[in-house]
Amino acid sequence: MSAGLAEYMLRLGDDRLVLGHRLSEWCGHAPIVEEDIALANVALDCIGQASAWLGLAGELEGSGRDADALAFFRGPTEFRSCLLVEQPNGDFACTIARQVLFDAAGANVLDQLSRSREARVAGIAQKAAVEVRYHVRHAREWWLRLGDGTPESHARMQRAIDELWPYTAELWTPDELDASLAPIGVGANLELTKLHFERELAELFARTGLHAAESPLAISGGRRGKHGEHLDHLLSEMQSVARAHPGARW
Repeated sequence: MSAGLAEYMLRLGDDRLVLGHRLSEWCGHAPIVEEDIALANVALDCIGQASAWLGLAGELEGSGRDADALAFFRGPTEFRSCLLVEQPNGDFACTIARQVLFDAAGANVLDQLSRSREARVAGIAQKAAVEVRYHVRHAREWWLRLGDGTPESHARMQRAIDELWPYTAELWTPDELDASLAPIGVGANLELTKLHFERELAELFARTGLHAAESPLAISGGRRGKHGEHLDHLLSEMQSVARAHPGARW
């Protein structure tokens, strides 16, 4: 099971590493000072969680790679992050929509993993779940504020949903790895995650008059290492210092 569990840890870690880097791009550019600090804190939480998941992945893998090696010395095809988190920030509405959509599934996954039969997984998930409660509350408040705000803010939120919605199915569509770990109480049951996701979004849509994208299109591939050019550019920036100075210690 170690190889499969290591791959599962990569998924959890890569999602949060890539999302954390995306959010960090707002530092100094957010619409208000308080939000600049808030997004930076959410980014730090995501990266801290990524470090824990990737550290466990390296331990399970057993090839001597630690969290830093996995973060900075893998290419795009080796990353197992979902496609949603690598999408560009866009405007502020797009960033908020991406965060709400990711957390609507991700928070439930962490809640399930906090009761995992694998103690190391449960320990990381329990700590991360506490942090993510703040992320959920913060992003939901902005979703409601923008979605039920001016005609312009409402329109921007709807455009963001239309753009990002096709990537959401990857968050709760199980594959063979999920199907092998969920029944033994180690991984999350993504069928339950889908139900939670649908309930969360139904409430938010009802309160704001926003709606899911009408297109049936579903885009996936990130779990198999199939990414677009956005991840290439993100990693070239994120990994540049580590690759320029391999083995450096600060």
